[in-house]
Amino acid sequence: MGFALAEAALKRGGEVVVVAGTTTVSPPAGVRIVKALSAEEMAQAVAQESAHASVFIGAAAIADYRPAQKAAQKIKKSEESITLTLERTPDVLSQVAASRTNGMLVIGFAAETENVVENAREKLRNKKLDAIIANDVTRADSGFDAATNAITIITRDNDPVELPAMSKSEAADRILDVIRSLRSVS
Repeated sequence: MGFALAEAALKRGGEVVVVAGTTTVSPPAGVRIVKALSAEEMAQAVAQESAHASVFIGAAAIADYRPAQKAAQKIKKSEESITLTLERTPDVLSQVAASRTNGMLVIGFAAETENVVENAREKLRNKKLDAIIANDVTRADSGFDAATNAITIITRDNDPVELPAMSKSEAADRILDVIRSLRSVS
């Protein structure tokens, strides 16, 4: 979805920078790519790249947790099970929203598996976003490895707009239409 948004923004004349983790999709031509291999690298790159942005769209699915300790060597198979302690990774979207300047719009994504709209609304409020794009990733026609996406666009001031499954490029255009309308209000 991130590359579809980048391509749609580029077609509309935007200057587009994508901070990308590991991906199986090729980026669109004309988009500047900044690679980040960990949540920490992504947080640093996003902080640097978003400093002068007018719109930030957080479409990356960054892991919320990571192992608290790295093993110095291979963990040998010696027990039936092991216990891993996990710790939170940086919340990149919240960091961008908290440090925004110059009226930057901050748009997030909520990949949900239950109570999709309710959980997305909560994320919108808690992270102080301008809009959030919710999608039910349990659906076969929506989410990470699908060619289509069925989304619900939620803003702070309007009723949610639920869209049927459509190509990711069509969904990107609909999202950018909402961003343009938010821009004209602010």
